[in-house]
Amino acid sequence: MRPTMPSGPARVLSSLAVVAALAALTACSSAPAEDEASAQEESAADTAAEGDGTDGARIATVVGGGIDVHAEPGGDEVLHTLASPNDFGVDRTFLVERNEGEWLEVLLPVRPNGSTGWIRSDEVELTSTSYRLDVDLGDFTFTVFDGDEEVRAGVIGTGEGETPTPPGRYYFTELLQPPDPEGPYGVYAFGLSGFSETLETFAGGPGQLAVHGTNDEDALGRQVSHGCVRVSNEDITWMAENLPIGTPVEISA
Repeated sequence: MRPTMPSGPARVLSSLAVVAALAALTACSSAPAEDEASAQEESAADTAAEGDGTDGARIATVVGGGIDVHAEPGGDEVLHTLASPNDFGVDRTFLVERNEGEWLEVLLPVRPNGSTGWIRSDEVELTSTSYRLDVDLGDFTFTVFDGDEEVRAGVIGTGEGETPTPPGRYYFTELLQPPDPEGPYGVYAFGLSGFSETLETFAGGPGQLAVHGTNDEDALGRQVSHGCVRVSNEDITWMAENLPIGTPVEISA
């Protein structure tokens, strides 16, 4: 296994594929994404999360072309075989829930939300982050913590009516840069490892949840989406510059 190192901010996925990727996220907006656009690939700021890699959340990134997820450590039953990169062209990443040496229990980006499985530790690179994002649906707020320190907070928009934002434990799976920064998805969108519990599919995708910016900040503080969490463009830009793929996201009712 490669040595554990702190993980830096997420790398942005910025290409024509972003249009389809955003459309597949669960109704992140009440308006459609732009049909045609392009943007040049860029990386977020290269400042790594502070710490020696021993504290905070552990992040496992697949180093090969795919990985088998087992029902138990050392067991023969394979629950899933997941390709890397993922469908959005980003290296497959998991949030580690338990480290048993040769085997890691990880949170999975599959239905049902909260599913876990076991992967071999020699098939991934371990990094870590001291950041986590807490989302309070009842108060319409988010808070980013660096360890025990609150470093960012703001107002959110959440799912409405029959398409609520489901509470649970998730993590960031990819970072997308919408081709139109003035559009309904804002300047950045983080894909989440969870899915809508009321929409099996959306716009040809699996109903994946997201945290993203918005071109209508007056809608924050209300139930306005089909499941995604909206934040201001200023807040999502800060997240894109500081939070790595794999950052834990706790959504509470």
